[in-house]
Order: sequence, then structure tokens, then C-alpha cells
Amino acid sequence: MAMKTNLEKRTGRREFLQAGAAGLALGVLPQGLRTAIAADPSLKIGVIGSGRIGSTLGGIWVKAGHEVMFSSLDIEHDKALAARLGGKARAGTSREAAAFGEVLLMAVPYAALPQVGKDLGELVKGKVVVDASNPIVARDGEVATWAREKGAGVASAELLPGARIVRAFNAIGFSRMAEAAQRPGERIGMPMAGDDVAAIAVASRLVREVGYEPVLIGPLAMGKYLMPGTPLAGENTPDKIRQVAASLK
Repeated sequence: MAMKTNLEKRTGRREFLQAGAAGLALGVLPQGLRTAIAADPSLKIGVIGSGRIGSTLGGIWVKAGHEVMFSSLDIEHDKALAARLGGKARAGTSREAAAFGEVLLMAVPYAALPQVGKDLGELVKGKVVVDASNPIVARDGEVATWAREKGAGVASAELLPGARIVRAFNAIGFSRMAEAAQRPGERIGMPMAGDDVAAIAVASRLVREVGYEPVLIGPLAMGKYLMPGTPLAGENTPDKIRQVAASLK
């Protein structure tokens, strides 16, 4: 019972109760995250891919009080980003960020995801991974074609076996995400897809901190609709997202 109370504090009571209704037990949280939840309301977030989306979201989470480690193929860029953000921002290699994070943001070009899975496989296993990567055929080639045919969420789970994936931040541009927290009067939803109730609860909290209302559209298989060019792309109200998602099932 004490563990449940701590998770409510970390993720927000509303998200916890909504996630709990899905019927999965809190005990499935990995030990490191359970320990962190009990000790401190801030999270350790590892950003894998600190481009426009990774740096935007990571920067918002730093301002929210989280510890964020940025990583990319350019460590100097990450060091400069961390220095500019200050607070609890830091930089490291992708392996260091994956080991550091209780929660990981995956924001790499989809063509890089197979290699990320090979390089970081043991480090991401069992962790909450917010998957913001989109398979874009013109950019990512054959792996994007494969991922679109399989469904982006299911494909990501195959490339990152054992990770507790929630697809989110896929269908809205990074510039709009950067402004979301400054538009408190607007009720804009953030569609998400996932199978793991505890991971969904954690991701929901992070979505709210960016300035959106989390809207679970269904299991990870529904993640195929969370990308540009689908009916769920762009900014919509939570009710509109639910209406569109229901028509896609």
C-alpha cells in the first residue's frame, strides 16, 4: 500500500488511477524506479538522441526539476546543451544515458533504432522507454517501410526487446511542444499507446509536464497511428483524439 501512495506522488493520482484500472500490478515496476519513486519526486531521464525533439523535451523536464542526461553522436553538442540548460542537465554517451535513466526518451532517426537496440539492449531492458521516433521512409529507408507495415509501436518493441515502451510525442511538431506549457488555456491532447500500465502512468506525468493532456488511445499496436500523416497527427482536443482513435480500431 505504501508503494502505491509513492507512485501516486510521482506520477500524479489521476494518471495512476487511470493506469491501475487496466489491471496490471504496481509490483512490476523495476527495482531502480521503485526505489526512486519512494525517495524523491524527481526522475532520472536518459535522452537517447538530443536533436530537436530530444533537446526540447529534455529541456522542459530539466526545468520541471528532473535530472536529465543528453546523448547523441555529438558529445560536444550535448555538453553545450547541458551547460546552457543548467540545473540538473548533464551530457554523456548513449550507454551512459541509458544506464543513468530510470526513464528513457528514444528520439533518434528510426534507421538508427536497430543499432541502438544492439548497443543498448541490456541497458534498456525493463526500463520505461518513451518512444518518440518515427519511421520516415524517405529518410530511414527499408527499416521504415518494415516498421510501417508491422506498426511503429510493435516494431520498436521488437527492436528494443524487454523495454517497457510507450509511444508518445510522435504526431506533434517539436516547435509546438516547446510552446505547449505557455498555452495553459488550451486543452490539447497528447495521444499515447502502450501495453504497460506503470509505464503509461510515468509517461502520462511527463506528458503533463510538457503541457499536454495524455490520452491513451490503446495498446502499443495502435502506435502505428502516432506519426505524421495519420488522422491523429497535429494538435487536437482530448475528445477529438478519442473520437478519431475509436474510428481507427
